[in-house]
Order: sequence, then structure tokens, then C-alpha cells
Amino acid sequence: MAGGMKRLAKETAVYGLSSILGRFLNWMLVPMYTRVLANTSEFGIVTNLYGWTALLLVLLTYGMETGFFRFIDKKDQEHPMQVYKTTLFSIGSTSLLFTGLLFIFLHPISNGLGYALFPEFIGMMGVIVALDAFTSIPFAYLRYKGKAYRFAAIRLFGIFLNIFLNIFFLVFCPLLLARYPSTVDWFYIPGYGVGYVFVVNVFTSVLTLLLLLPDIKPALKEKIDLKLLKQMLKYSFPILILGIAGIFNQTADKILFPFLFEDKAYAVKELGIYGACFKIAVVMVMFIQAFRYAYEPFIFAKSKVEGGTKSYSEAMKYFIIFSLFIFLGVMFYLDIIKYFVGPDYYPGLRVVPIVMLGEFFFGIYFNLSFWYKLIDETRWGAYFSFIGCTVTVSIIVIFAPRYSYMACAWASFFCNLLMLLLSYFVGQKKYPIQYDLKSAALYFGLATVLYLAAMLPQIHSEIIRLSYRTLLLLLYIAFAINRDLPLRELPGIGRFFKK
Repeated sequence: MAGGMKRLAKETAVYGLSSILGRFLNWMLVPMYTRVLANTSEFGIVTNLYGWTALLLVLLTYGMETGFFRFIDKKDQEHPMQVYKTTLFSIGSTSLLFTGLLFIFLHPISNGLGYALFPEFIGMMGVIVALDAFTSIPFAYLRYKGKAYRFAAIRLFGIFLNIFLNIFFLVFCPLLLARYPSTVDWFYIPGYGVGYVFVVNVFTSVLTLLLLLPDIKPALKEKIDLKLLKQMLKYSFPILILGIAGIFNQTADKILFPFLFEDKAYAVKELGIYGACFKIAVVMVMFIQAFRYAYEPFIFAKSKVEGGTKSYSEAMKYFIIFSLFIFLGVMFYLDIIKYFVGPDYYPGLRVVPIVMLGEFFFGIYFNLSFWYKLIDETRWGAYFSFIGCTVTVSIIVIFAPRYSYMACAWASFFCNLLMLLLSYFVGQKKYPIQYDLKSAALYFGLATVLYLAAMLPQIHSEIIRLSYRTLLLLLYIAFAINRDLPLRELPGIGRFFKK
């Protein structure tokens, strides 16, 4: 494994500590939510509003995170801190403007979204989005400086605090109110339930900003370069369109679903079931996110090196190998994993394999998508995402009223597959990269065979069934190690082999 691949693997592991472990810990809240919240409808509210949060976060960062990496890494860039200051100024200004407008029109917006009785939910959501948009740039700066451990430490501190406060408000406070009411009745509101999920998130977002102040302070001495800002906005605007369409592909189901049914109570209930089971498939998203944190600066750095395209091909191969391993692992042990959600949510488990494959296709698309960023033709990403978005919305609007959340799962599957194919074929003409298609087909075929071999036999004994599936998973691991994973070259493991 080349030195660049070792660095990518190491940084993926470090960033993954905050991304994978963090998302995993948040995922561990799902059992609590699905059992403590009053009903599936309350979890539907969480699913719906955090769908809006993801979309708004893309709007408020408007591609400037990628633009930051592109301009700070340019060969002729003499003042990298000026790029940092200019980016902070831009994101900070728009975040403040967004927050101000949201609170001015809070009640009309709340009424339009169906939260007339809880306008504070919308207000808190807006504060969370604005703070997260602004702090995305200091986090990007930490990635640029290679401060992966500080990045991970701040992320994890915020995540642990979020989890602690969620458990405190949703589990401990009701118990204390019942036994020792005087300890909590002065601040705890019984029945507020899901509202505390947003209260906690606001608090942790504010604290994260405070922790990042030392990393923001060095940029304050620099001047804002309006000419540079104009160039960055020109570069980033197509990425904004790409981001809007891309994130809407992922959140359209959670945003549109309540508007497609006359019975709103039924819609939110079904959305709660879908949202909880979707969380199981988030394991694939965790890996993609961790990979992305390391891969984005890695790719732009490799663009300066002759023969860097070989590294892109290697990275794609390893991504496919590990992603399919994650897919098989989740599906083979779904009989155990399903207990992380309450029994009321079990009907939604059938979406898990479809959603995971859709996320797998999105991960491949993300790997492929760098060709248009490297040649500064980001408009292609906007084209692909717009086409994918059209497909997603069409499938959801047409089929969701009849097939409920299953239509949402299939919409993600077909949308991401279509974008993957479009990006590959256009990219091979614009910026040819010799990907190892034979290896990709081999692993996908092997995973398909093992999946069918695991799922088709009717094995009633859970112990025997899980043991049989474990053997199949070990077969996949053995094949990958024998063919493509030089374990002796991986950091840490190599020393083990030498011993």
C-alpha cells in the first residue's frame, strides 16, 4: 500500500473516531427515543425537522467548505489565512442574516410547516443550523492543518455532552420528578418530551463554537479579501446547487412525506417508523462521512502530484471493499440489531437493505465526483444532482401515497445509482481515471452471492442462523485479505506481523 494510502487510512481512522463513533453513540440514542418518546409520531417530528436541518445546513454553507480547500491549496496562494478569514466572514454574515429573518417570520414559518403549537422548535432548529454552518469552517481549517486529533476531540466532547443531556432530560428528569419533585420541578417541564432534543442540541452547538474560538482567533488579524470572496463564490455556487440537490436527494423523503397525506397524524407516525429504521442503515453513512473528511484534502493535495490518479483508483477499490463488508455485517446480524428500536418500529426493517445499498451507491458517486472539482467544472455536479433530485421527488410524490415509506427507500436507491452512472461515464471523457472495474464487479458479485446464501435458507434456530452467517462473513474477509488487503503494510498491524 503506497504512502499516500497509509496517510489516508490513518486520517480516515482518526476522523472516523469523531464521525463513526460519534454517529454510533447518537445511534445508541435511538433505543431510548423509540421507547421513551410518547409514540412513533414524536420520533417522526425529530425525523422531519432534522431533515430540514440538513437541507438548511447546505444552504448556509453554500459550497464554501469545498471552496476553502480549493483556494487554500492553490499553488499560487501566498496568504492562506486570508482565505480562512474571508470564508469565516462570508459564512458568519449569512448565518446571522438567516437567524434574524427566521425569528422575524417565526410564526408564519411554523404555521406553514405544521408546527403552529410549537414555534420554538423551528426557532431552535434555526439556531442549530446557523451555528453548525459557521463552525464547519473552523473544523475545515483543522482538517487543512492536519489537526485530526483536535478535530476529533472537539467533536466527541460535543457528542458525549449531547448524549448525556438527552438521557438527563428524557430519562432521569421524569424519574426525579416522580420521586423527588423539588429537585427538578423548577426547570423541568413534564410532557415537553421531544422539545428537549432540540434544547440539548442548541446548548452543545453553542459550546462547540466556544471550544473552536482558539482556532478562529488567528484569522481575525487578517484582512477580508472581497476579490477573493468573489472568486470563491463563483467557484462554490455550482457546488451549492449540487449540495442542495444532493442533500434533498437524501432528505426529500423526510421533508415531503408529511405533505403527501391528508391524514397528518398517520403520515408523522409512518415517518417515525421509517426514520428509526433508517437509523440502522446509518452505519454505511458513518463510514462514508469518515472517509470524506480524509479524502477531500487528500484528493486536492494529490492533484499537485504527477500520477495522482492511481491513488484515486486505489482509494475507490478500498472504499468498495470496506463498504460491502459493512453492508453484509449489518444485514447478517439484523436479527440482533433490530432490538435497538422498539417493537412498534419493526415493520420498517424491510427498508434497511435498500437504504444501505442506496448509501453505498452515493459513496461511490462521492468518490467519482472529484473529477469535476479538480478541473473546476463543478457545474457537472449540479447537473447530476438536479437529475437525481428530479428522480427522487418524482418517485416519492407518485408512489409514497400508495406504498408509504418503501417508496422513499427505493427513491434513494435509484437516484444514487443514476448519479453514479452519469458521473462515471461523463468523467471518463472529461478526466479519465483507470478504475479497477474488474475488482469492483468481483466484490459486488461476491457480496450478492453471500447475501443470497445468507438470507434464502430458512434457518429457525437463531444461534445456528447467526453462526452460519458469521462463516459467510469470514469468507468475504478471507477473500479480501488474500486478494487486495496487504495487512502487513497497515499502520500498527505491520508491527504485529514483524513480531
